Amino acid sequence: MAAGVHAPLAEPFDRFRVLFAEATRAQPKDPNAMTLATVGADGRPSARVVLMKDFDQQGFVFFTNYQSRKGRELIGQQVAALCFYWPSLDQQVRVEGDVSQVSAAESDAYFASRARISQLGAWASQQSETLDARATLEGRLKALTEKYEGQAVPRPPHWGGFRLAPRAIEFWRAGEFRLHDRFRYAKAGDGWDVIQLNP
Repeated sequence: MAAGVHAPLAEPFDRFRVLFAEATRAQPKDPNAMTLATVGADGRPSARVVLMKDFDQQGFVFFTNYQSRKGRELIGQQVAALCFYWPSLDQQVRVEGDVSQVSAAESDAYFASRARISQLGAWASQQSETLDARATLEGRLKALTEKYEGQAVPRPPHWGGFRLAPRAIEFWRAGEFRLHDRFRYAKAGDGWDVIQLNP
């Protein structure tokens, strides 16, 4: 284990940065995978795994189709929760906070960095809508491939990024006999209050 990973640092993003670097070394396949939980207007929760694409002092960034179920719920309710879990480290990080869309420029920049087939897929997939047959999706993808042949694929207006700005971040580390270590950071003005929780 890297020194200082479990110390209750005053700034949770410093702690996350150290832990994420350790997870990347220990678990090279998708260490940025995280469960994203949203809530609908009816109060019912929904969860799925997505990939974090960036993080900084302002929050955690990921991208999706704005018209998908998660996109609609994020725009409608503007709150969400995240959970990172790294089995190789026996550690997880839970995040709760407020959600906003990133700037068009930030979405454009990330979209331009994606593989071309992924760019075309963002146009072809009517995410979360009923699909009558796989052939329909493949047909749309083929038509779009032909349409944009020899030119850059623009970002769809219905696709882009979200940033979750944390109100709380909890670091959990498995302990012997289920006596786990839990430290919760709660936003307090410009800083954070840090408390230790029972396992």
